[in-house]
Amino acid sequence: MNQAIKTIRSASTPVLLAVMGMVLFTGAVQGSEPPSSAAAQAFEPVGFLIRTNYHGWTNSILVSNGPVEAVIVPAIGRVMQFRFAGEEDGPLWENREMDGKAPNPESQEWGNFGGDKTWPAPQSDWPKMTPRAWPPPTAFDSTPVEAKVDGFVVTLTSAVDPHYGIRTQREVKLDLNRPVMTITTTYEKVAGRPQVVGVWVITQVKAPILAYASLPDFERFREGYYRQSDELPAGLKIENGLLSLTRDPKASHKIGTDAGALFWVGKEAVLRIDSPRKVFGKYPDEGCSAELYTNPDPLPYVELEILGPLRKMIVGDTITRASTYTLLRRTEVDPDLEVRKLLSH
Repeated sequence: MNQAIKTIRSASTPVLLAVMGMVLFTGAVQGSEPPSSAAAQAFEPVGFLIRTNYHGWTNSILVSNGPVEAVIVPAIGRVMQFRFAGEEDGPLWENREMDGKAPNPESQEWGNFGGDKTWPAPQSDWPKMTPRAWPPPTAFDSTPVEAKVDGFVVTLTSAVDPHYGIRTQREVKLDLNRPVMTITTTYEKVAGRPQVVGVWVITQVKAPILAYASLPDFERFREGYYRQSDELPAGLKIENGLLSLTRDPKASHKIGTDAGALFWVGKEAVLRIDSPRKVFGKYPDEGCSAELYTNPDPLPYVELEILGPLRKMIVGDTITRASTYTLLRRTEVDPDLEVRKLLSH
């Protein structure tokens, strides 16, 4: 069978007839001569997009560009996985206890599904804007979103949050042939009084060997970070502009930085998230453009968080923040060397 069919079957999706995108096939048409190797290479599969049932969530979307694939779940408003094509797992953390469940905006308990999502920054303003300090504002976190497919680009649009008067839109796009995903997050002010807000993107990843932040040459924080928890994260170290830490299974920890790139290093893969810091603009949490949070057992995950500059929004305004996710196989035994090698390219 041709490679395109193999790729679809290895994606573990049960519905092949619900193809929404394009699949290019290699091999000869019946009755013709087999193509030359050059011709076969010219018609290697460029990707596919299908609707599927993902762990109990119907109408989920699996999009692949050949090297990597993304799993998007509109029912819970999240990109749930970014992984190598044909594999069943990836670096993003997913809470299997929440499989197939619907978000509940009325719940006083947070529906922690995992994956990648967006919340409004700063978090310290939530009690001023909503009736509660936690869980997060409902339209940002606990309501389904509308998914629109245009070729291989998926756009997720939320309802208007009743307290912020903001609608979110997230465009998910894979590079043509590189292991890269770009998520462009836009906030649109639709109703309500003016307010200061910034785009905040939270990516929950599995407990890493190490997580990293690449610090700028001229750091705004005297110690290289802004402490956001009583105790510092386990294994916190800064060496030659590279901050690293790991997860403490017994307690949660959080720090902020002025970084523009974060890294997750697992046993066999490395995930890089880039969202360059703007030179001008006021950032939330005392000037943080990137934050790292580590969660204790029994939910073993770390959050790689990217924040945009704050802006006073009035009705009709939009603000946008783009994050680029690159997934690569590890090539170095030393995690520090792995990350420095990527930064040098």
